[in-house]
Amino acid sequence: MRTSLWTKLLDVISPRPCAICGERLSANELVLCGVCHMHLPVTHFEQKPLDNPMARLFWGRFPVERAAALFFYEPQAPVSRIIYDMKYHNMPEVARNMGIITARRFAASGFFDGIDALVPMPITWRRKWKRGYNQSYEIARGISEVTRLPIFKDVVKRVRFKQSQTRQHAWERLHNVDDAFRLVRPEKIGGLHLLLIDDIVTTGATATACACELAKASGVRISILSLGLTKS
Repeated sequence: MRTSLWTKLLDVISPRPCAICGERLSANELVLCGVCHMHLPVTHFEQKPLDNPMARLFWGRFPVERAAALFFYEPQAPVSRIIYDMKYHNMPEVARNMGIITARRFAASGFFDGIDALVPMPITWRRKWKRGYNQSYEIARGISEVTRLPIFKDVVKRVRFKQSQTRQHAWERLHNVDDAFRLVRPEKIGGLHLLLIDDIVTTGATATACACELAKASGVRISILSLGLTKS
């Protein structure tokens, strides 16, 4: 990656920390240092996007085209710091740069071939107001920077949020997202292949609920990409 003189100067004035270990990043490192990047628990699902543990979560729920996560997620593992920073520590740049890293890796396997647009998982306006941004949209921005795919952030809305799903069982997660989404621009996505972008997939309940709402538009095809997949 080419690095501008201005970026190098900023790194001297205000060093950037690795999102996992906190060590100082070099000018040509995005968000992870070389060591943490090398030890990232990657899934390699992009190499078999039609049939992998994440894709199987959606079988029988909606006709998923392909699905992949960048890494395996465990709440107490070092990699969890990436998610906490982007969601709770006001670091949208972590999400965007992780999107860039993911897109570069997945593009090499042809994962984005045939995709027409990116759809970030929506959050309620209250959550966006409190957080200041939607982390899934920031991930999508990074992916779009690499792939040049358009981002559709106004085609589906999150209209209801009961409670965090972090400590819920699988059946509770399914009911927690009942009627949580509403399709608002069906004419914009008809006949397209959409890539739904999320930060973490656990049971697939939230992604399924959103995908089923998007699927109400005529002829829509849906694939899923997330940064993390919770280990079962």
